[in-house]
Amino acid sequence: MTASATDTPALRIVTFNTLPQAFELVAGWIAQAGHKHVLAVTTPGPAARRSDDYKAVAAMLPPEVDLLITTRLRRVATPLIRELRPDLIISFTFPYRLPPELRACARLGAVNLHPGPLPAYRGPNPLRAIYDGHHELGAALHWTEDEFDAGNILSRHVAPIPASPTPEQLFAAWIPTISAVLAEGLPRAIAGDPGEPQDERLASYAAAFSEAEHWLNWQEPAHVVQRKATALSIFGTGARAQIAGRPYLVERVTTAELGASAAPGSVVSQEGAALLIAAADGLLLVTARPLEA
Repeated sequence: MTASATDTPALRIVTFNTLPQAFELVAGWIAQAGHKHVLAVTTPGPAARRSDDYKAVAAMLPPEVDLLITTRLRRVATPLIRELRPDLIISFTFPYRLPPELRACARLGAVNLHPGPLPAYRGPNPLRAIYDGHHELGAALHWTEDEFDAGNILSRHVAPIPASPTPEQLFAAWIPTISAVLAEGLPRAIAGDPGEPQDERLASYAAAFSEAEHWLNWQEPAHVVQRKATALSIFGTGARAQIAGRPYLVERVTTAELGASAAPGSVVSQEGAALLIAAADGLLLVTARPLEA
């Protein structure tokens, strides 16, 4: 049962988010449960993979919630949060480990929501499960430890991944899954539940996509090309592909017709940015634009 202002004293909560979608879900739970959102922490991220998503998080804040934008957790965030004396820290899509001294600032500790089927696919890239063709997407709320995504699990939910998923299909399954994890896991955290240890035999690591993995291969089956393109495009810079001898940025791919006979990589038709391209076993409708030289 979700906590409410009538059955649980209002807690002081600090959040750590980079993606605005993640911030919206966590902030929504805090408001619905009747707790006090005392600080929202966000960041442009490490120098090697900067992102402007933090600006959208900042724009979403109500005036009563203070904001901290930083890349320095020990020198900047920890002293400030220590003074705030929060009851709980919630992170979701934050690219840095929360150091022990920061987690200790909260009376109850710190929890993290990982958008993956833990203990599988730990790490910074939950979209790798989709890219790899894993059978399920998931979310898990766990106590935060020194190692990424390895803490005891407070709540875990999964949903099947369609064979040829579109972004709309994925979000339609993922958002309810994440909401269910928050609704179930956060009251357990507030109650001091230690959670269940993860089975290390089932653990795997979801590394960031390599440069080579960003390039689509038209020799693969249509559903594989479509699945990989979706995984690369949801939150990333998009997939890339050679089309008619030129490099393109691929924004969207959907299956069009299976069993069609054309050489893989052939452009069957084109209308503006929409192209019909052959894969190994069928046609794909591709939205793409040439990469600048």
